[in-house]
Amino acid sequence: MVMIHGRGDNAAGILGLSQVFEAPGMAFVAPQARHNVWYPQSFMAPTELNQPWLDSALDAVAATLAEVEGAGITRDRTVLLGFSQGACLASEYAARHPGTYGGVVALSGGLIGAELDPSRYLGSLGDTPAFFGCSDVDPHIPVERVRESAMTYRRLGATVVERIYPGFGHSINQDEVDWIQDLLAGLLPNS
Repeated sequence: MVMIHGRGDNAAGILGLSQVFEAPGMAFVAPQARHNVWYPQSFMAPTELNQPWLDSALDAVAATLAEVEGAGITRDRTVLLGFSQGACLASEYAARHPGTYGGVVALSGGLIGAELDPSRYLGSLGDTPAFFGCSDVDPHIPVERVRESAMTYRRLGATVVERIYPGFGHSINQDEVDWIQDLLAGLLPNS
C-alpha cells in the first residue's frame, strides 16, 4: 500500500494508520512532501495555481510506485491510499495514469482542479476497486466534488464505493477502516 499524507502531516503520520489493519505480509510505504505540503492552494483552485508543485507531487507518487514495482509487486496488487490532500493526489494520479490497481482509496478527497477536465482522464481503470469516503459537512472537501470524482472513476471502469457520512467532519472513521481491511484481505499473499 502506498499511503499519501495530507497537508501538514507527514509520511510517518499516515503510516501510523497501517497499525489499524490486520495485514501480515503487506508492505506499507509513504512518500514525503517537502514542508509537509504537496501543493500550496486548495485542490479546488485552478490547476495552474498549484504548479509546478502538483506535477512534482504526481512525480513523487510515480517514483514511489516505481520502487514498489521494482521490488516485484505488481500494480494490480498495489493500493494507492490518501487522506485529505493525499486523497486528492492519490485519486488524481490513478485517474491520469489508468490501469488496474489493487485499489484506490480517497479518504476525504477528490480529483483536483476548479473544474474536472474529462480529457485529462482517458483510458481504463479495469475494475480497480475504488473508495471515496467523506463527510457531507467537511470544511475542506465539497461533497459535490467527491461525487464527481466517483462518477469519473465509474466512467473509467473502476468498481466504485462512494460513502458520504452525515455530520462527520474531516477525519477517518471505522466504516472506512473496515472497507480497507476487506480490500487488503483480498490482496494478501494467502488470498
